[in-house]
Amino acid sequence: MISQTFTILNPTGFHVRPAKTFVQAASAFPCKISVLNKGKKVNGKSSLSMLTLGIAVNEEVTLEIDGEQEAEAMKVLGELLTQIHE
Repeated sequence: MISQTFTILNPTGFHVRPAKTFVQAASAFPCKISVLNKGKKVNGKSSLSMLTLGIAVNEEVTLEIDGEQEAEAMKVLGELLTQIHE
């Protein structure tokens, strides 16, 4: 298992559109993906779970990834978390 912390840079936080993009990318990997924010841990492959975190701009989010292709998943998903969306 690997984990890494990222800071959300999107001015509107991690809302529906970036959450959908994140979940679609996460679902392409065979590994287990968890997202932690404010003491809450959710399944990174569930849009509803991701939205319940209510992630705002400049908040830190930790990704925990376990299984096949975990390094590749961390790279791709970490980039999605730190993107600035329109």
